[in-house]
Amino acid sequence: MIDLSTRYLGLNLATPLVASASPLTKQLDGFRRLEDGGASAIVMHSLYEEEIEYDQLSHDHFLEYGTESFAEALDYVPFPQTSPGPDSYLELLQAAKKAVDVPIIASLNGDTPGGWTRYASMLEEAGADALELNIFFLGTDTETTGAEIEDRTVGILRDVRELVRIPVAIKMSTFYSSVANMAARLAAAGADGLLLFNRFYQPDVDLEEFEVLPRLTLSTPESARLAVRWIGLLHGAVPADLALTSGVHDANEALKGIAAGATVTMMTSEILKNGPQRFREIERDMVTWLEEKEYDSVAQLRGALSRRGVRDEDAFTRANYKATLDAWRPDSTGFDPIGRR
Repeated sequence: MIDLSTRYLGLNLATPLVASASPLTKQLDGFRRLEDGGASAIVMHSLYEEEIEYDQLSHDHFLEYGTESFAEALDYVPFPQTSPGPDSYLELLQAAKKAVDVPIIASLNGDTPGGWTRYASMLEEAGADALELNIFFLGTDTETTGAEIEDRTVGILRDVRELVRIPVAIKMSTFYSSVANMAARLAAAGADGLLLFNRFYQPDVDLEEFEVLPRLTLSTPESARLAVRWIGLLHGAVPADLALTSGVHDANEALKGIAAGATVTMMTSEILKNGPQRFREIERDMVTWLEEKEYDSVAQLRGALSRRGVRDEDAFTRANYKATLDAWRPDSTGFDPIGRR
């Protein structure tokens, strides 16, 4: 029997196949469908900083509305001990914890220090087994340096880490000038896991309506390549679990990620296109491959093709760049992986 079990963020999982944040986790039925489909853990959709700020502003408005009418009015309004917060998210989390048996990882999405981080402790109290941070910041100010952006991200992680006892993972961007150094800094600041990579959804320009519009593009298997490369480089170099979060559509990409050093592989696009049952199907395909290659477990495969596992350590670095270009041939596929016809 092939052992697919893994340990991610201190959580014992039946398989390395995790459901990443998606619209399916906005309703309780979606959690049940993901568990029934074979997801070993579920990441909730993100609680956005903007939602928290909106709730707080609305709360403050109605709390203070009319208090200027009478001098004594404020005496009759109890001073709030805590911010109201998006209660619906917390209620869904509590209900989901009762409805499914797999671990549930809450998600916070924001870009500024302070206010939103205190909701991390509320998510812990509501029953989250772990917390995922999605820190999105677009540096459009020409005076803002890369170092400032990195310090800001590390600072937010530290703030959250001080508030909660549950494991914390953070989504990494590809845009740091030194991905390896940033990974090491985040691990040192308390990240139990690093998710590679955060996909920044790009807006589109409508030339007919002259508007900037949101455009959601699902991932493709090719989307996994960059993350797999960096997982292979970081495996064993940073004391944190590594998660492949983009481009996993079948057992092939999942196994590549694990061979590079990923603890888990996460899926959204494939599930949205073809349904939660894809977890079970991919799980069966993984078992078949591992049996054929005479592996006993995914743990045995993990890191076998990382930088430390391969014979040629330069395979993940620049030496491979020229080899990749030289391998191209104008045949029917446009690419000859062994460099000849």
